[in-house]
Amino acid sequence: MTEVLSQNEIDQLFTAMTTGEVVQESSIRSDQKKIKIYDFKHPDKFSKEQMRTLSFIHESFARLTSSSLSVAVNSLVNLNVASVDQLSYEEFLRSIPNPTTLCIINMDPLQGSIFLEIDPSVTFTIIDKLFGGKGENAKQSRELTDIEKAVMEGKIIRILGNVREAWSSVIDVRPRLVHIETNPQFAQVIPSNEMVALITLETRIGDMEGMMNFCIPYITIESIHSKLSTQYMHSSVRSGASTENLLIMGKNLDEVMVTLSAEIGSLNITVRDVLSLQAGDVIRLPGVTPSDSLILKIGNQKKYYCRPGMVGKRVAVQITGKIEDKNKKEKDAPRC
Repeated sequence: MTEVLSQNEIDQLFTAMTTGEVVQESSIRSDQKKIKIYDFKHPDKFSKEQMRTLSFIHESFARLTSSSLSVAVNSLVNLNVASVDQLSYEEFLRSIPNPTTLCIINMDPLQGSIFLEIDPSVTFTIIDKLFGGKGENAKQSRELTDIEKAVMEGKIIRILGNVREAWSSVIDVRPRLVHIETNPQFAQVIPSNEMVALITLETRIGDMEGMMNFCIPYITIESIHSKLSTQYMHSSVRSGASTENLLIMGKNLDEVMVTLSAEIGSLNITVRDVLSLQAGDVIRLPGVTPSDSLILKIGNQKKYYCRPGMVGKRVAVQITGKIEDKNKKEKDAPRC
């Protein structure tokens, strides 16, 4: 079909012919529709905002796990988010070594599972460190023994606590380790063409470097895809601090026990004198009179002034003021 030029395009052609300038095709067809290539085998199910949120979540996980693993293996551990990509589940399985440590994790209340893949070099370094070694036998390519698998299960269960805390700004999940696979081909729990988000964590334990990979299928977080935004994360943090977290803190305050002690004075005596004390002995406290107030201590901190008394048949104390209030008045008093 022959194209029909507009009057504006005809004028541009005449101007170019008279001036000798070359007319760019893009200026003539500026309103031409742009074509975007779309790969149906690799659809972009995760938006850039969602990928950015997943990166923030796992940066928090990396900080928490760096601290907890450093204590566990008695060595400096450093985790950093290296990349966040989306690919098919089949591509993820082809990209990891065989054998490896592939953990299938249930994410209640979300429907489905996520996968944590730990590079063999990281796995054997952790195991060697836990058994008192120096982590020098990290470059191995074999399946885990039953004892090694049991040891890794214990460490992974502790790491899952960091997963829950990192996700708490989006949703309260209860991650649970289902089982550990060493052969990736036996972990076909979702369709191979399902799109997943792959978060790669650079892991350094002492002088050893390796990788940890979180594989999050889209079908697992599809129900909360609208919450995977930085705006929702910030709003949930503010609301959580004012409602749910305050209720939890208030409940914990009822369960925490502290030691209260009333002190009227102090005296330094020898151990021999303490051993010779008997019923009826009188100990003189220097500088203390019967009208002085007792000092009520919370733990080791002096907090209140009080005076002794009786409530029924029990000895009690009545708080008369805060020690901080008296110190403040003395500090603010005019000086001559």
